[in-house]
Amino acid sequence: MEQVQTLEASSASSSSSSSSPSLEDFMKLLKGKTDSQRLAGLLLVTKFCDKNDQHTILNVYLALGSTFLHRLFLTGMGRGAVGGDSSNREAYLRLSVTLLASLARVSQVAATDEMVSKIPLILEVISNESGSSFREECYEFLFLVSAAREDGIITLYDSGGVNVLASQMATLPDGSHVMELAMKLVQLIVSKLPAGKVHVDHPSELSNMVVAIAKQFALLQNALKFDALYLLSIILSSSYSGPVHAVLQSMTCGEWSTCIRVGIMDVLQNRVAPAEKLQALVLAECAMSIAGEEWLIGSTILPFAHNSFPDNRCILLVLESSRVEIAVILNELAYLKYEASKSSPPNAETFLVKLRNLGVAFSLVEMIIKLISKFGGNEESISTCILTESTFTKIIGGLNETIGVVLEYLHDAKDHGDRKGNDLLASVRIVGSYLAEAPSACKEKIKELLGYMLCVEGEDESSSPFQSVSFLLPVLCQITMDKDGCEIFVSAGAFRAVVGCIISLIDSSHSKIDSSTIFLACDTILNLLLKREEVGFSLDNLCYVELLQALSRWTEDTIDTSVIMMASSICSLILDTTCEEALLCHPKFKPDNLIALSQLLKRSLVTCGQELMSDDINTNTEADLYQIVSSGYSSWAERFPHVKVVVEGGANFVRRS
Repeated sequence: MEQVQTLEASSASSSSSSSSPSLEDFMKLLKGKTDSQRLAGLLLVTKFCDKNDQHTILNVYLALGSTFLHRLFLTGMGRGAVGGDSSNREAYLRLSVTLLASLARVSQVAATDEMVSKIPLILEVISNESGSSFREECYEFLFLVSAAREDGIITLYDSGGVNVLASQMATLPDGSHVMELAMKLVQLIVSKLPAGKVHVDHPSELSNMVVAIAKQFALLQNALKFDALYLLSIILSSSYSGPVHAVLQSMTCGEWSTCIRVGIMDVLQNRVAPAEKLQALVLAECAMSIAGEEWLIGSTILPFAHNSFPDNRCILLVLESSRVEIAVILNELAYLKYEASKSSPPNAETFLVKLRNLGVAFSLVEMIIKLISKFGGNEESISTCILTESTFTKIIGGLNETIGVVLEYLHDAKDHGDRKGNDLLASVRIVGSYLAEAPSACKEKIKELLGYMLCVEGEDESSSPFQSVSFLLPVLCQITMDKDGCEIFVSAGAFRAVVGCIISLIDSSHSKIDSSTIFLACDTILNLLLKREEVGFSLDNLCYVELLQALSRWTEDTIDTSVIMMASSICSLILDTTCEEALLCHPKFKPDNLIALSQLLKRSLVTCGQELMSDDINTNTEADLYQIVSSGYSSWAERFPHVKVVVEGGANFVRRS
């Protein structure tokens, strides 16, 4: 350190003779002919110049020149020599990095090629132990230069910046300025580079960053907490975040999810701006999409923090915040659609933003519904989790209130003759999700609105509104299990809607039919047909003809006994209401349709019947369906001579008593 010590002594001597060296003194030394003079000038600059005085810093840069600074930096890295002596390498490196960070505060300097070219070298310095004592200056330089021009962030990325950040963020002091700079660099990387590039190229590294940022989100109680909130949301809510989610799911330690939970509770229970509460809900949705609905009732204890949250706080906060968000947004949407539009059409971007926000709140409520469905009615499950009976009652109350608000919105839309829109379709979906778990809830409102909800269409639906029917199928299947429910079903015109849904699914152009939805719809129709006489329901000729044709197509190439028995049982119940002559007189029913129908019934009565009789388990669903087909056949076979010939022309079918 002899040369640097000499220079420091020289600068001290200069300062003793004049308490405030002039800019002219600096410039003389910086423009000196020897490296020793320039080094002395640099030491004076670092001691006496205000680091925020951009005018002076720019003059220093112009006087010094990029060549000397580059040589000094390389010497500090052990790749060159300044002043003929390389023994003071660490001091040179510290001096050059400090100066580079100061120069980068001047935007026109930060944007120069010389500064951008230093990014790979600074990353190398950070990666070495020698750079740990002035790491903050390194991070400051990287942020200022990367943000100064478009290719700065590209250079940082191409130079391995993501790897360096991922490896170091966990070691940075909590809440420190260097941690703040590291987070700003991550935000630059994920926001400035092409969409999804970082997520696809570096899922493991991004996941490590999430862990480090989540810790800051949980611990801090200052503005940096909200920086962490927004950054976590950006990383985890991207449409390209699947690989990152997968890595986080595979981590053996789930501390990151606890940190996010604690941070979200901090935000939701305090007075913060509505935008920040909404962002917390976005992050909560991301966390649950990774960790599952159980995330809502996870631990709130962190080894490095003192928390005193009740166990049920998270789920109640998320539900209450979502409920408020839904009420506010639906009110704003109703105003935009039905009031403001009278004078001027609503701003499309404003409308889309509100729809996105509504989607987040709806998604959270649906996840809560899904969670409580796992414990509802199961006392043993409730006793082993934090969903106590008291908590459960509060959740049900909040959900009832939320669904009531949504139903009011749908009622308003009905009154305005509005049945097309993603907001309406999403509203039908959440109502369907809740009623599937609580079919008796809001019974009068559902009775009034069921027919309307079945007609709601999304913006992208060009034909029949079968998405809304699909969302309501679980509750429709449940209510048709009793007479009162069947009467509501019939009065709402739901039979035609559900039949249309079945036909649409069977005739879908997709290679894979959604069998679970078809079965649910078929179960609903089956429930009604079994109670047809009890509720006085008369079948629509066209509707049942199209259904018979579709069910025959559904079973043409299948060997699945459950499919064959479900289709044939519905067909058998329909045939019991008519005769062959009437069926063939229908303009849309052809002889080929009768042949296909006959083949379906034969397969169910002969082949499936024999399989079921050989099965030791006689209480399965297929056996019950077989009973419907065989008993129905006994009552209508004489009215369908051609069907009887086909069925009884093969092996005898087995009648079940």
